[in-house]
Amino acid sequence: QVQLVEFGGGLVQAGGSLRLSCAVSGRTLSISAMGWFRQAPGKERQFVAQINWTGGSTRYANSVKGRFTISRDNAKNTVYLQMNSLKPEDTAVYYCAAGSDSGYWGSWGQGTQVTVSS
Repeated sequence: QVQLVEFGGGLVQAGGSLRLSCAVSGRTLSISAMGWFRQAPGKERQFVAQINWTGGSTRYANSVKGRFTISRDNAKNTVYLQMNSLKPEDTAVYYCAAGSDSGYWGSWGQGTQVTVSS
């Protein structure tokens, strides 16, 4: 099994920045991709970004492209989401997920709240 713990959420003004971290432990050899998702109140969980665990290729949702950057530090077993130029519509609970490049996400963190005030 893979365990995921997110850090770094909080309250920020529009236009500000936050960096989320996701600490990965357990069967990390089973991971081929890491992803970030978010869920706003009353809405479905949506994809934000993903990164290949070994090669580092990335993919982003159109709504965050150019503002968010996903990265990973394999030595520290940690994945990051740098969020710049935040908007009120970015307000959500952000979840880290581990899975495959094909889009199967088998492990999830508990989530961290990000609130962007206008």
